[in-house]
This record gives sequence, C-alpha cells and structure tokens, in this order.
Amino acid sequence: MRSSHLYGRTLAASLIACGVGLVVVGTASADPNDAAQPDPPAPAPAANAASSSGQVSDDADPAALDACKQFRTAMDYAASNYEDFAYDSAGGGNSVDYGNPLVATDNVTGRTALRQAAAAAMQASATPGLAPDIAAPMQSWSLQATKLVVVMGLRGGGDTLNTTASDMNRDGHDAQLACAAAGAHP
Repeated sequence: MRSSHLYGRTLAASLIACGVGLVVVGTASADPNDAAQPDPPAPAPAANAASSSGQVSDDADPAALDACKQFRTAMDYAASNYEDFAYDSAGGGNSVDYGNPLVATDNVTGRTALRQAAAAAMQASATPGLAPDIAAPMQSWSLQATKLVVVMGLRGGGDTLNTTASDMNRDGHDAQLACAAAGAHP
C-alpha cells in the first residue's frame, strides 16, 4: 500500500514536470546564439495600427475595429519575419537544412516574431466586447503561431512546417472574413 502511494506521487510529479516542460519548450529549444541575434521590432500596438488604410464601415463595432486592426498588424509582422525562413528552407521536401547559417538565423528571427505576433493576436482576441465569431479564429491563429514556434524550435520537417503554416493561413483568412462581416476589415 505504501509503495503504490509513493508511485502515485512520483507519477503526478512527473506529469507536472512534463507539463511545465511543454509550456517552456519554445524558450528551452532556442539556439545558444539567440542572444547574438537582434530582436525584430515588436508589432505595433493597436493605437498605431489605426493609421492604416482600409475598408471600415461607419457603423462598425469599435471593439471589432480595434481588434481587427491589431490582428492585422500581428499577421503582417509574423509574415514579414517568417517569410525569409520559409524561402530559405523550401524545396527540400520534408528535409530542412537547419545547419545552414542563413536558415539558422532566419529560424531565430522567425520564431521571435511569431512569439510576439501570437501574443499580440491573443491580446486582440481578448478585446472587451469583441464578438466570439471574430475572437475564435484570432485565438486559433495565435495557437497555430505558437505551434509553429515550437516546430521551428524543435527543428521540425518541412511537411510539419507547411501544414502548420497552412492552418495559420486558414485561421487568418477566417478572422479577416469575420472582420469584414462586422464592417471592420482593416
């Protein structure tokens, strides 16, 4: 009886440790020379995004307007910083040459930008008063961006990278459609 109780405690502690490990895997899998890489600029806050031009209805919900502008900024930021990694790692099927210095540098830059964009998108989805049909694809996009950070950090294959990026694109498209339906397409 005593040994099964000890076994249960050990198992619980192990599961908790694994859970904590999964939460910090993005940081733990970072390259040792990450400190030498300059961080890309953070996505502009929603207030700065308001200056962007776009199609906005006069009767658009202010919460949707703010969230959609912030989300668009996060998507643009992620795309502009991920695309170099995507181009440098493309063409090898499932094989990605993470030993290539250009791929390695772009991997660090892309992961950093994706982490920041995922946080900005999740913040946009939490805008008070935002309709759930707009918030849900923003949240899903943020989670897919986080997944892509993990895949890149673990040096995943091209197929997994492409599938995750495609899922992000689908969620981004769905969020933009929801914003447009609300009259807040930035």
